[in-house]
Amino acid sequence: MPYSTFRPELMGSATLSPSGRFEAGSWQSFTLVYTAGAFGIDDTGSLKIAFRFATDLGPVQFDDPKAPGYTTLEASNGATLEARWEFKRNIRPWSRSLYIGVMKHFLKPGDTITVRFGDQRFGSPGVRLQTYCEKIFEFHVLVDAIATYDYVALPVSPTIEIGPGPGITWQALLPTLVRAGAPFRFGIKIDDAWGNPSDRAARAVRLVSSRPIAGLPQTVELKSGQFGATLEGLAVLEPGDLTVDVLDENGALLACSNPLRITASDAPTVHFWADTHGQSDETLGTNSAREYFAFGRDRALIDIMSHQGNDFQITGAFWRDLNVATAEFDEPGRFVCIPGYEWSANTAVGGDRNVMYRREGESIHRSSHAQITEGGDMADEAADAHEAGALFEKLAGKECVVMAHVGGRYADITYAHDGKLETAVEVHSDWGTFEWILHDAFAKNYRVGVVCNSDGHKGRPGASYPGASFFGAQGGLTCYLAPRLDRDAIFEAMRRRHHYGTTGNRMLLSVEATTKSDATLFVRDPAVFENATTETTRRAIMGDIARIADEDIELHIEVVASAPIERLDIFDGPNLIETVRTYGPADLGRRARLTYAGAEYRGRARTTVWDGSLTVSDNAIAEARMFNNWNLDRGIRDQTAASLSWKAVTTGNFGGIDLWLEEANAGAIRFETKHCRGACDIGKLGVEADIFPGGGLGREVTLARLPERMSETRLRLSRRIAVAKGRDTRLLVRVTEEDGHRAWSSPIYLFR
Repeated sequence: MPYSTFRPELMGSATLSPSGRFEAGSWQSFTLVYTAGAFGIDDTGSLKIAFRFATDLGPVQFDDPKAPGYTTLEASNGATLEARWEFKRNIRPWSRSLYIGVMKHFLKPGDTITVRFGDQRFGSPGVRLQTYCEKIFEFHVLVDAIATYDYVALPVSPTIEIGPGPGITWQALLPTLVRAGAPFRFGIKIDDAWGNPSDRAARAVRLVSSRPIAGLPQTVELKSGQFGATLEGLAVLEPGDLTVDVLDENGALLACSNPLRITASDAPTVHFWADTHGQSDETLGTNSAREYFAFGRDRALIDIMSHQGNDFQITGAFWRDLNVATAEFDEPGRFVCIPGYEWSANTAVGGDRNVMYRREGESIHRSSHAQITEGGDMADEAADAHEAGALFEKLAGKECVVMAHVGGRYADITYAHDGKLETAVEVHSDWGTFEWILHDAFAKNYRVGVVCNSDGHKGRPGASYPGASFFGAQGGLTCYLAPRLDRDAIFEAMRRRHHYGTTGNRMLLSVEATTKSDATLFVRDPAVFENATTETTRRAIMGDIARIADEDIELHIEVVASAPIERLDIFDGPNLIETVRTYGPADLGRRARLTYAGAEYRGRARTTVWDGSLTVSDNAIAEARMFNNWNLDRGIRDQTAASLSWKAVTTGNFGGIDLWLEEANAGAIRFETKHCRGACDIGKLGVEADIFPGGGLGREVTLARLPERMSETRLRLSRRIAVAKGRDTRLLVRVTEEDGHRAWSSPIYLFR
């Protein structure tokens, strides 16, 4: 531990009331009483009551007795106490902390400090608990008894349990592509208001499939204490597409599943969904590593996972135990669990990378031992790699893949990149959306795929929501195209970039290029692998690298989305070739869409606050809805027929507001935000958006019109596209749904 370990048993004790289990995101009041130990606390000594990095507990404040989070402090001997809520001034993982300074006096042994979090005696509703579940939520008490600012953690700190609220949002989860006759599972997931799977939804539901499914019951009885339901061993014998509806007792729709395609029994690849990036409370996350894996497999219903703890917090003991855990959970044919870690160097020397090993028992090459300097953990310091080039040297020849990540620290792939190892860049996570890292790869002529993951810290891999924190997006998912579900097949899919990423939804996406004459398909990138194995083909799928003789190719795209399709963009690298929409000018009506997008800059403080307002003149707002708003504290405020205001953030992603107006073509819309303002005549708004730049990194507001109601979830098209000479033609698509979800295909790399 990075804190002092001097005689913690002499530093006092702490109690908390009430105790027990509490609902995530609920308003509560807690009284923590600290009793001074053998040293007392000297004049200008202090306490810290600390909480883990990921927590969104709060707000905590000391000035307004009637406002949320009002917190009071009282010393039994009348000492003056100074209080500060410190967002990130304590040693991780205990980043959030309440600092309590003892001023103008001191505490004797046995004196107490009483802290009332969410003191309700004067009208405050209390303090809001963190919005996600944690079996052991700790009020971590640290003591600076000698006034040296060298803190000692109490041997035992008070804890509570945080559980889910009532189930509100229903989800029905299917795979997206399976072979005819092959078994698959169907899951019903019920989330509380904050996205936690709830065990508080007791009712009978009816299941209606659009096509017959062998083994699917007509009804399912959900019981209290049960987290939804998972039905195993289902099958469909004939190819085709289907969805499953979940209906309540009266026939009302609770959820419609994502689309499932049954393909031919001899199809070369099928789909497996993954979140390979997140961590547990052994480093900077929530709950244990085994609970982390179990959540993804059993509650989020994903197929592939890896644990990616910050390397400088992974002790030797935890690394060994993590390898034991991945071996325990890995079950070929059902669940792939991959040993790995996040190489967490500063951006100046390469930035974050995700390292995933094919097998257990490999060495961990840390960026540093910054927080694990005791207990013999420095013994393997010689294995460290302090900058990205050294990491790639250490990993050379090992069975592993590396992915470039944008988190607190972002990967600088222009500083270092190894095409043999680094197969993909992470374009979306809880931290936001980062197409710029893919563009960095294009600028350097790297051949990489696209992945999306969560980088979740809240114990919800595969179903990761930001809660009330500074994270601005729902966590992503990656769909791997592989012949079967085991490590060999998944690692081969990673190495060949056979995958696409989404912002958390499960749409079916297919992108293929076909040639008129035979082409040479490279199993490994010939730019970095000597004598790369080749195959002869006339078909290339996402991620493939092929040398072709033809001057052009036929690009085939198919989307079966989880919501109506708003647009599809076709790119050659960073360059837009074409935008395809499922509607045209004749379909527009009374609906206008305002979007806000972008980030402050690439780094840790990228969050952009989009709190703003709009007015409508010579028309009226009949209805307004927000999309891509993942925080219940934000949203539309103060709506009237002529105006509304809102609170929102983006972190490279986008969100917005849909307005249904009383008249289609009358009047004007005027908006104002901190970053830009503007106005448009409603009658002049069309399919193509009016753009209002807002500085920063891709920061802007747009205004456009949409059809009043959208229903088209399918799109299939082909395009003849020229292939350049002297460089790669890098063909990829981005799909945007009406609900704000997106998907990106890994590029197909073609050259002549």
